[in-house]
Amino acid sequence: MLTLLEFRLSATPGAAPDLRHRLRDHGFDVRLCATELLTNVIAHVGEGTAVTVRVVATASRHGRTRVEVTDPDPRALPVLLSVTGEQESGRGLALVDALAERWGVTQRADGKTVWCELRS
Repeated sequence: MLTLLEFRLSATPGAAPDLRHRLRDHGFDVRLCATELLTNVIAHVGEGTAVTVRVVATASRHGRTRVEVTDPDPRALPVLLSVTGEQESGRGLALVDALAERWGVTQRADGKTVWCELRS
């Protein structure tokens, strides 16, 4: 895998537009998935959490881009919810699931990385 971009940021609502700007050379799906993974950290781990965002090109012949968001909480795992039209939140991971070829979580004792792979 080849790391195309890696940076640290504080998970705040203001960080989402900054993240999209930093990823401006990548496709819409990459920008949307990265923003949704960041938003999950804000909502479920806490605003101001230090995160690392990585965009990686996979070495497969299918040409995928992998987006990773790492945070320090190994317990707050993402859950794919089934939401109705009236609910105001809970669609972020459903968007990631719909756009990505695959997604998952890599847990460690000191945190986790939520990742998704999109066709390049």
